[in-house]
Amino acid sequence: MTEIRKEEQATLWLAAAIYGGWAAATLLHRWLPGPVLFAVGGWLIAWHGSLQHETIHGHPTPWRRVNAAIGWPPLSLWLPYELYRRSHLAHHAAEHLTLPGVDPETRYLPAASDEGAGRRLALAAAWLQSTLAGRMVLGPVFETAGFLAREAAAVLRGEGDRRRLWAAHLVGVAAVLAWLHGVCGMDVGDYLLCFVYPGAALSLLRSFAEHRAASDPRGRVAVVERAPVLGLLFLNNNLHAVHHARPAAPWRTLPALYSAQREALRAGGGPIYDGYRDVAARYLFRPHDAAVHPEARIG
Repeated sequence: MTEIRKEEQATLWLAAAIYGGWAAATLLHRWLPGPVLFAVGGWLIAWHGSLQHETIHGHPTPWRRVNAAIGWPPLSLWLPYELYRRSHLAHHAAEHLTLPGVDPETRYLPAASDEGAGRRLALAAAWLQSTLAGRMVLGPVFETAGFLAREAAAVLRGEGDRRRLWAAHLVGVAAVLAWLHGVCGMDVGDYLLCFVYPGAALSLLRSFAEHRAASDPRGRVAVVERAPVLGLLFLNNNLHAVHHARPAAPWRTLPALYSAQREALRAGGGPIYDGYRDVAARYLFRPHDAAVHPEARIG
């Protein structure tokens, strides 16, 4: 009989803590000061995103449907689990990380000769999000609005199984809203402000400097060392180079794997940061990189 491995059991407890904490925070929202609700709500939504990422990579059980059930509830409201799963696995399968048209999770724009209104708008949005401050403050709006606009177009075109996926997702969203309104008496606007928005901002902090365009594939994936608090929030995905090297490894094992490979990974040429304070010190108000991918240089 297949059993859940010992190193995976912590993820089951983590899932219980996330869903239990979310239920408690929404139930008690009237009695929590605004800043506390903003911090707790944001942490829980970002933590749930980290849990979803873990389930996408085959954890914590040997059974895909069970893992999907653990990650599926749409606490963020806007992102269907199955679309996230497909996009993220395609990101890991991409032969050229960061390259537009190849890596679905790239933040770079493709090179283009068209400088029409749409291109100028895309460049402006990329520029506004090129710093860490811009990414965390404006990124949640750009990220969700752009994603929903693209998905609405795909649904209208009847692309693939989009309508079925969105129908299932909206059933889950309806259940979340029924809990918020019918059980907790929580306004959806308050939920968006105190849970969804800060949760997306924290997730964008993690992804902001994870990848960088480079001619050497080893230089495209970053590591953020010494992140005990945010490392827990991101389930050690701050050690991103290890995750890409060993995508099937459970989150609890990543620090030991990194320690064993640290010198080799540091010699690979990828960005190394001394904690998220280092990321902020470098890029809070300075661009992380150019908005347009340097395709001509990389080829």
